[in-house]
Order: sequence, then structure tokens, then C-alpha cells
Amino acid sequence: MCGIIGLTGHNPSQNILLDGLARLEYRGYDSAGIAFFRDNSGHISVRKTAGKVSDLRAICDDDNTSTCGIGHSRWATHGGVTNANAHPHKVGNVTLVHNGIIENYHDLIKEFNLQDKLVSETDTEVAAATFDANYDGDPIECIKKTVSKIHGTFAFCIMFKNRPGEIYCTRRVSPLVAAFTEKDGSFVASDLTAFIEYSKQFFIVPEDTIMIMKADSMTVQDMDGKEVTPEYMTVDWDVTAAQKDGYPHYMIKEIHEQPAAIKRTIMTRIKDDLPDFTEDNIPDSLFEGVTDMTIIACGTAMYAGNMGASLIQNKFGIPVNVCIASEFRYERPVLSENSLVIVVSQSGETIDTLEALRLAKTKTQRTLSLVNVKGSSIARESNYVLYTHAGPEIAVASTKAYTVQVVAMYLIAAKLGLTSGEFTEAECKKFIQTMQTVPEAMQKMLDNEQDIENLTRRMTNAEHTFYIGRGQDYRLAMEGALKLKEISYIHAEAYAAGELKHGTIALISEGIPVIALATQQSVYSKVISNIREVKARGAYVILISMDDEITDPSICDVHLNIPKIDDDFAVFEAVVLCQMIAYYASIGKGCNPDQPRNLAKSVTVE
Repeated sequence: MCGIIGLTGHNPSQNILLDGLARLEYRGYDSAGIAFFRDNSGHISVRKTAGKVSDLRAICDDDNTSTCGIGHSRWATHGGVTNANAHPHKVGNVTLVHNGIIENYHDLIKEFNLQDKLVSETDTEVAAATFDANYDGDPIECIKKTVSKIHGTFAFCIMFKNRPGEIYCTRRVSPLVAAFTEKDGSFVASDLTAFIEYSKQFFIVPEDTIMIMKADSMTVQDMDGKEVTPEYMTVDWDVTAAQKDGYPHYMIKEIHEQPAAIKRTIMTRIKDDLPDFTEDNIPDSLFEGVTDMTIIACGTAMYAGNMGASLIQNKFGIPVNVCIASEFRYERPVLSENSLVIVVSQSGETIDTLEALRLAKTKTQRTLSLVNVKGSSIARESNYVLYTHAGPEIAVASTKAYTVQVVAMYLIAAKLGLTSGEFTEAECKKFIQTMQTVPEAMQKMLDNEQDIENLTRRMTNAEHTFYIGRGQDYRLAMEGALKLKEISYIHAEAYAAGELKHGTIALISEGIPVIALATQQSVYSKVISNIREVKARGAYVILISMDDEITDPSICDVHLNIPKIDDDFAVFEAVVLCQMIAYYASIGKGCNPDQPRNLAKSVTVE
């Protein structure tokens, strides 16, 4: 959620910090700030404000020679959106930034008599004051003593007044990545997009360690003082992948990147038109003898899981349960050693999903994660990991991450069908061959972007919208409704079309938009009947189907046609339309689709 950046090196740090925070804006935030060693001496200066990074930039010094500093973009948890609550927080000898939740901050206030030292409402300032209370001139001992007292999750970047040019970092659960180059020095951030222009080599800061950053070195030690050698990884995309590249918003750019992202995700996992996970070090034995499956995720990732669950259960008869991660972790999981658990997270750092994975691992060792970020916490803690290749996704509303998660689920489904004997080799090859046509089919939808914008312009004026469908269309309707409400703030709900008569049709009134998905031929006539029901009650119907022509034009006001494709794969064409409806409704209302209010890209706190 919150964004962190820190650096100490050989170049003035202020603009690097500000530019890094600007790249982290997609994570969601409401205030921002930086701190630095003024004139590279023992005096630490702080600049912070509620508002955007551009507001912070406006109050920063015109000339700042400091080569060491930390920065932060805050998403409010403890305390409102105010200048005082913005990070960094400075108490005595200590200045720090923090991502996470300090659960026992009330206890720390009492234990260290901090009441008169605090000027904000934040748990972070309590942490800073606790570090200061424990500081006797030795940063390492101070950190050891303080983190032993803290309950909760945290990523800290700390500057001590008598240690100019140095930054100390430690974390528990909340993510931090780091890099060192002889030319530019030491970097740390919550997300490598903050410093990728300086280094494509990075490592995940290990939990419960202390990292010491200096201009000419970076070292890591555990809490016993033993040196830790971090595992470096290489970014497989460059800085231009995290830029708009001429598009007005990241979201529409990422919608257009979906065909390429799907190709990257599937092509290395297909051999002789069969699914193959050899390069991922995932053995066929993982899928053999599976009696049931549980898919764990949050938000859009959960809706991708719904797609995979529907396909696997209906095609191969394997029982699949899709669980909201935040609910799963506080319930009693019904799992056995033959249960396959799949956890899905774009960032690989979603806190509820990570904790749910840890719980699942107490019941089964068949855990497989679908994540987009190399070396992320979920990837490291799963027994097996299948990386999606969406590249960086900057817009808060997920688009390409969703489609690569769905296509990865389809690859897993094909492998399960093959190993269980429910899929013949010939059937599996036909399935995979059709899958390989998906990028081209999606591109056809993208080529009609202008028509889609024109045909759905009325959505801008909607207050309420409903999505309906059956089977896979209903699963997609949930994702479509989520996209619309999260970036346009239009109230949107998804309903199984057959449930309308059981109460929800009471919500239909004159002129209310209904997006009707009818791409599944096996239930097509049933959905058309449901569409007639809402149309008869005055709904404004946008129909998404595979009909070249509608024989009865009275059933809809707008028809969005998708090219004919097997029912199982219609979701990939139809989701493009749902994403564009949401996008153009958002910009039509004057909203920023990349940074919807109150939302964060990566939810790393409960």
C-alpha cells in the first residue's frame, strides 16, 4: 500500500526521491514526504504534505545537495489525511518511514511514556519515538531492541542523526526490495519501479534482518549479527514498460498490452500443443491424485480464480472451492494431503493471501502460487510457483494481470484434465490450440476501441448498473461490475441471470443500464429470456454476444459483437469490452482511472 524509497549515493537525492515516489503513485496514497541529511551533515530535514507528489515537489528546496534521503507516500490507516500524519516522522535522533501496521502502539506509548512526545495520530510516530527511546548511539542494537517489542507488520527505513549518509532498514511481512551499484550507490523501495532506471539487479530484503545502506556499500545481517548474503534477481522488463508510452492513462495502455502478456504467459508452457511446466520446476506429480482444489485470492484475483474453478469443476469433475483470503485465514480449512491449493496474487505480497497460504500449508504441501512478481513473499513461501508475465501493472484497477491469471488457470486446468484422464491427449491439444488463438481474438476487440467508446457513452450518466450472465458469463460479470465501480464510482452489481426473478429484478427501473453477457451457447436461449425480462421493465440493455446480427433488435439497445470462439475462451474477448466500458465511463465522468479514490494497488496491511 504505502510507497517507500530510500537512497544514499553520489548524486543529489531530492529529485531521485521525488521521481521514485511519482512512480509509486499507482500503489494509492493521500500524502507524501521526504527526509534528508541537509548538506550531508548530521542535521535531518523533513518536507511533507497531504496531497500528491506534485504538491510535495512544490514545497521542496530549489537547491538541495544532500545525497542521502528517504521518501514515503502514505495511504491512511491510523489517523486522517493531514500534514502531521504524513511520513517521514522525526522524533529526537530518529527519522523514519514505515509501511505496515503496529498493532501494539498503545502499549508502546505506555511502556515508554511517549504521550508528550507525539504530535500525530499515527502508529508510525509511536514506532519512531520507541526507536528514539531505545537509541544510545548504536543503530543496530536500537533496531534489535525495538523490533523485539513491536507486534504487527512493518517495513522501516531509518536515519539516525549521528549517522549522516547511512540508512538502516528492517522488515517483517511488508515488502522491501533493494539494489546497489558502484556508480549510483544504495537503493531501497517497496517496489522496484521506484529505482529501475538505476539498476535491473535487485533482491528482496530478507525478513527479520537489518540492512545497512551506505554510498559505497550495502550489507545485510540477521538479528544475531551474522552476515546474510541476499539472492539477487534480474528484472525482465525495462523502465519504458512502466511508462505511459503515449497513452493518456496506464489503464488503457495495459488493456492494449493483454494479447502480448497472454502470449508471454502461455508460449513457454506449451510443447507439442500440450501444457508443460518443466521450466517452472512444477512436476506432473503435483497434479496426480488431486481429489479437490481450493483457490484463495482477493478482489480481481479471486474473480480470475472463479473462472478457473468453473472450468475445472465443470470439465473434469474435480470439486473446487474459491475462498476469499481474508475469510479463509480465520476459518477451519477442510483440506487433505491430496488437496491442491492455488493462491493468486498479482503482487505476491497481498497480506491476507499470504497468511491464508501459511494456514493452508499446515494441511497440505500441494500449494501453487500464481504471481506476477519474482521473489515475492507468496512466491517464496509456496511449494511451487507459476509466474505470470504481465509485466509491470501500474493502474490500480487490474486488467492484464486478470487475463494472464485466467489463462494460467486454463493451463493448469488442461494439465489436471490430462493427468486425471478426464482429458484425452487429442482433446487437450484441441483445447491448447484454441488457447493460442486468444491473443489474436482479443486484438480484434481492441481494434474496435472507438466503436466501443461511442456505443457505451451513455454509461457516463448512470448512477446504478447491473451485469447479468450465466456460467462463465456470470463469473465475468462479477469482474466487470468491480471494474466499473472501482474507477467510475458508479454503483454496479453482478447477478446470475437466472436469479433475477428471485428478488433482484425489483431493482430494475426505467432507463437503468444492464450489461448482459450471452457468450455461452449452452445457456444462450435462457439468458436471452432473462434479457427480455429486464427489457420489458425499461432497462437500457448493452448485449455482449457472438451474434453477427440480432434477429430481434428489440431485446437490446446496444449490441457489442465478439468473434465466434469456443465457449470456454469467450471470456477473453468479452473482458476487453467490460474493461473498456469501465474505462470510458471513468474518463467520461472526469475521474482518474489510474488512481481511483480510497484504493491501493497492493494491499499489504489488514
